[in-house]
Amino acid sequence: MNGKVLEHQYVFHLSDFQTWSQKFHAKDWILFPENLGTHLSIDETSLSQGELYTVLTNKAAKGKKGALVAMIKGTDSERVIDVLRKLPEGKRKKVKEVTLDMAASMERIVRRSFPKALLVTDRFHVQQLVHEAVQEMRIAHRWEAIEQENKEMELSKECGKPFIPNKLENGDTEKQLLARSRYLLFKAEDSWTPSQAHRAEILFYRYPDLEKAYKLSRSLARIYQTSKIKGVAFTKLAHWYNEVEQAGFKSFNTVSRTIQNHYETILNFFENRSTNASAESFNAKIKAFRAQFRGVSNVEFFLFRLSNIYG
Repeated sequence: MNGKVLEHQYVFHLSDFQTWSQKFHAKDWILFPENLGTHLSIDETSLSQGELYTVLTNKAAKGKKGALVAMIKGTDSERVIDVLRKLPEGKRKKVKEVTLDMAASMERIVRRSFPKALLVTDRFHVQQLVHEAVQEMRIAHRWEAIEQENKEMELSKECGKPFIPNKLENGDTEKQLLARSRYLLFKAEDSWTPSQAHRAEILFYRYPDLEKAYKLSRSLARIYQTSKIKGVAFTKLAHWYNEVEQAGFKSFNTVSRTIQNHYETILNFFENRSTNASAESFNAKIKAFRAQFRGVSNVEFFLFRLSNIYG
């Protein structure tokens, strides 16, 4: 049988899609009040062509049947709040905790939809911000190295001599050193391979500011890993914040301001050590499901299939 014919028969005759109670508003929102639990995650995901949906999931379902609470088109806070208020008020007031990223719109959605919930800023979003600040410094140095190499090449041409790039101890050129150091700056020192450790030694000798930035990123990771009590974490984060300010790195300015603006919800992590990993995992499942469809041409039917599995 022709594949397109089979698909058409399944959509319009074999499945329950035509009688699905949420079909007529599915493109805008779908809700599953029965899946609402006490500990939730909220995040955004893209279905097709960059079209974003806000996704609310129940952590207790562990990414299986019953995980999906709501999926709402867009990230506009007022629109999402209007839909989430269709959930029973009594159930919404029983929500104890919601993990989320650092978007102001997400915080507004949670505060107004789940008034008694503890908001927890996901630790991985905070650490990612710090990693990006370190990488920004590395990239800035790399552009400088590329520019310097261009000048040396032009000078060699003017002098009629072949250009021979300067090689470092490990065989890298300056720009190669900076390009190849990308991944080691994400990792802990004890996870480096011997070649990465050697490259890091050369990198930090030549760029001490990168070493200082790297150590700041690792000290934040250790605070998250070792602090078990909220009060202790508060003190350690305050010291770390002061170290960032004293370092005076331009790329860390956004990090310090962001931490300052989200201090309360960042510290809430140390209450139960909750993360947004379940939401990220659910997003990955949506992307995998989307890949099986080779994209999403019929949004309503895609959401119908998704709700059958996770709703």
